[in-house]
Amino acid sequence: MKGSPAQPRGEPVAGAEFRCAAPPGPSTSYSDRVNVRTEQRSGERVLVVGAGMAGVQTAVRLRERGWTGRIVLVGAEPHRPYDRPPLSKAVLTGGAAGSAFDVDFDALDVDLRLGVTVTGLRAADREVDTASGPVPYDRLVLATGAEPVSLPGGGGVPGVHLLRTLDDVHLLRPVLAERRDVVVVGAGWIGAEFATAAREAGCRVTVVEAADRPLAGVLPPEVAAPMRHWYREAGAELLTGRAVTAVRPADRGRVEVELSDGAVLRAGGVVVGIGARPATGWLTGSPVALGEDGAVLADDRLRTSVPDVYAVGDCASFPSARYGRRLSVHHWDNALQGPRTIASVLVAGEAETPPYDPVPYFWSEQFGRFVQYAGHHDDGDEPLWRGDPGDASWSVCWLREGVLNAVLAVGRPRDLTQGRKLIERAATLDPARVADPSVPLKSAVR
Repeated sequence: MKGSPAQPRGEPVAGAEFRCAAPPGPSTSYSDRVNVRTEQRSGERVLVVGAGMAGVQTAVRLRERGWTGRIVLVGAEPHRPYDRPPLSKAVLTGGAAGSAFDVDFDALDVDLRLGVTVTGLRAADREVDTASGPVPYDRLVLATGAEPVSLPGGGGVPGVHLLRTLDDVHLLRPVLAERRDVVVVGAGWIGAEFATAAREAGCRVTVVEAADRPLAGVLPPEVAAPMRHWYREAGAELLTGRAVTAVRPADRGRVEVELSDGAVLRAGGVVVGIGARPATGWLTGSPVALGEDGAVLADDRLRTSVPDVYAVGDCASFPSARYGRRLSVHHWDNALQGPRTIASVLVAGEAETPPYDPVPYFWSEQFGRFVQYAGHHDDGDEPLWRGDPGDASWSVCWLREGVLNAVLAVGRPRDLTQGRKLIERAATLDPARVADPSVPLKSAVR
């Protein structure tokens, strides 16, 4: 959320390079326009690459909007498409057997192809190469999501785990069930959520963070500082300012983790949560423009630099007029909302589709607290506290020239709900009333 925007290698250029069907003449009736569109799309094939939330929702929204052509949905994993947020929560702890989407792909007439690895894009031929052969398309939607960053030197070491897929969860469940000692590398969202689950399971937990505080990549020091105490209260040890320099197998199936200060930790399992990057390596060498962070550079209607190719979810960035910068939002709500825009563009047309400029939103459950965040803040925004961060519930609002840009709520869901609506309205607030936790945010509007 917080940080510098990706520097593009080549921005999509709005206008003529985005090929679309020529619009009917001015004398054509509305019903004729609908019929023209229906005839055009009935023989077209949409290929959606990626069967996570963004890809599945794209298929669903296309049918809801009236797309009558073929839809092919390709996923790399062999499992039925599933929702990822529950993986680090109920699915990991055994509270839920799985998190498969409740979608009848047969009823939607979606050609679902699982266990298919994409290897390249040949835009001139309108084909996506896969390990099992090329797949043609008329319209292509890139929804490949993000992939976790691996710990250098940790690949292939038994007992070192990531937490991104259902297979990862199946490997981690025994670690919790056997109450092994656990080292978590990274005190970000995933690290905190796994540490929470491990403590609830009775594991001894040590969290190692290279920065000087948890959530250093998203929150300023004064806001992240109270969260340090959450670890101690939950019985987890948090080691900040220390990097992992080596990981190696030890005796009896354990793992040794060497730190930058020379300390060596021994654990029955190591979980790595040091970030994620767009899963776009397969697009290298294609004409699809990528940013420095590897994200597909989409425009405000999620079109890419290649005609008839769109991008949505964690693999893409988009320009936000609200925040005056390009955003990469690696969270569930973005993957849920973006497909509506793509479906509208493909079915109704670009002129009838409003720009995609959502208020980013995410949540996290950690150490008995429900944390929610909406919006986007920069270093120049003014933080205003609502409540005491030492208490069970509090929130922080970020204002710029009186306009609410973002809100972080801990156990104050009403602040989040009202704040999100105010951000959408670009509402100007009275700072004194914002700083009074007894005043509803909606009542702080000037």
